[in-house]
Amino acid sequence: MRLTTVTLLAAVGVTFCFSSTALAGVKVIVATRTYDVAGMSGEALVASMDRNGPRHGFMARAIAQTNYTKTWDFEFTKVRGACRIKQANGTLNLNFVYPRIASPIPPALQKHWKRFLDGVTAHEETHGRIAREMMAATDKSLTGLTVPDDPECSKTRREANSRIDAIYAEYEDKQNAFDATEHREGGHVEYLLNTLEAP
Repeated sequence: MRLTTVTLLAAVGVTFCFSSTALAGVKVIVATRTYDVAGMSGEALVASMDRNGPRHGFMARAIAQTNYTKTWDFEFTKVRGACRIKQANGTLNLNFVYPRIASPIPPALQKHWKRFLDGVTAHEETHGRIAREMMAATDKSLTGLTVPDDPECSKTRREANSRIDAIYAEYEDKQNAFDATEHREGGHVEYLLNTLEAP
């Protein structure tokens, strides 16, 4: 069972919480959704997450999930035939999905659940941090970009899109490397599950 996946996706859910922040030329919109799980033991809660968690691929379910979309708009200025990006305006839509206990559980299990969910949240927030870093790196790369002999700004737009794609690929590699470390045998995800299932 996977803890997370990072994809370009936003799904309809049960409970949502929205917030918005800005960094440089980037607006970050955060939405948090929960799904219900139930059980009177750690094993039962894991089984409930396995049944009800967000989709990971066609068949598997994840415990939690981070999804995001990114968009960029440009303000151009033209000087002596050259085109320059005066302002790059990025929007990151960052979506988190977490499990939520739907009914009362024993106090001892509640303590295990809190430690488990704190670890899950830290994992997903790391994915969110990497996505924010991607947007900041893109903003830095785009602002002030100038292409000579481009009166229609078409070359500048193509170069900007090329940079966006390259930086996205770089940071997707970072997302995947983080997951590979977390999901390895004996890694943090295994530790979190063991914590929840501990007597």
